[in-house]
Amino acid sequence: MSRDRATLPTYALHAAVILGLFLLQFVLPEYHHGVLARVMVLAVFAMGYNLLFGYTGLLSLGHAMFFSAGLYGAGLAIEHLGWSMLPAFGAGLAVGALLGLVIGLLALRTTGVAFMIVTMMFAQVFYLVTLYFADWTHGDEGFVIAQPLRQVSIGNLYFDLTQPATRYTAAWLLFSIVLIVTLLIVRSAHGRVLIAIRENEERTRMLGYDAFANKLVAVVVSAIICAAAGAAYAILFGYVGSTFASVQYSILPLLWVLLGGGATTLGPILGTLFMYYIVDITSAFTSAYLFIVGLALILLVLFFPKGVLGTIRDRWLGWLP
Repeated sequence: MSRDRATLPTYALHAAVILGLFLLQFVLPEYHHGVLARVMVLAVFAMGYNLLFGYTGLLSLGHAMFFSAGLYGAGLAIEHLGWSMLPAFGAGLAVGALLGLVIGLLALRTTGVAFMIVTMMFAQVFYLVTLYFADWTHGDEGFVIAQPLRQVSIGNLYFDLTQPATRYTAAWLLFSIVLIVTLLIVRSAHGRVLIAIRENEERTRMLGYDAFANKLVAVVVSAIICAAAGAAYAILFGYVGSTFASVQYSILPLLWVLLGGGATTLGPILGTLFMYYIVDITSAFTSAYLFIVGLALILLVLFFPKGVLGTIRDRWLGWLP
């Protein structure tokens, strides 16, 4: 199917996913209502990672620092500066964008395995910084944002993000915006350049494109999206801690993207949803739940080598973005 002919089914599919997630809040039990809100926020984190890894081909093990930059940017602004939620969310985005720019300018001087190692080192430095300034961050113990601080007024409108329905809607709104933005990016000229860089950077450079500038933009945009997820997590769920800056939270989005399908716009939500629920369900029955999770991951890799949606796109639906 040509790109133009694929436009209608592509946008229809994404609209259906957005609408379906919105309607689910009215039928889900209370527990799953809260879980899905969390999954949507973490899926935003995975979408930011996917933009860099899936579409640009840059394997990073440092994205926990971008998520945590948004987490702490918003959380510390609320806790210590007394900012309201919207300015605090903006602070989280700003911190993520600045960190993405600095890290991008430094890390993009390397390629391949060296890029992965450098990003991991920067992430570990960030993690140690959150531990060192424990008087402010409370280290691994973290801190809880008080409920009255998670309420916002916009004109005559009042929103209490401690309420499950409001929290779900906010998570859904963030997910929907980021999904649409991601779709527009990957279908734009810039998105096609990123894919060209992933496939053959030298040839892309020979065609006259500035590979470094395009990769830098991808790093910054990826950092902003991940920071948005971190800031939203702090505001919606009221917890900020150094655990989110650990290397585990750099590996998790990689797993989510690989499971759902790298370089697919809907792969991150599918991978995040699957991984979250398989851990949640199996841990309720056995202490050896990681064995079951690992077995499920092996089977998925064997039968869906490019992730679920990536393999479906290759075999049946070539128009999937």
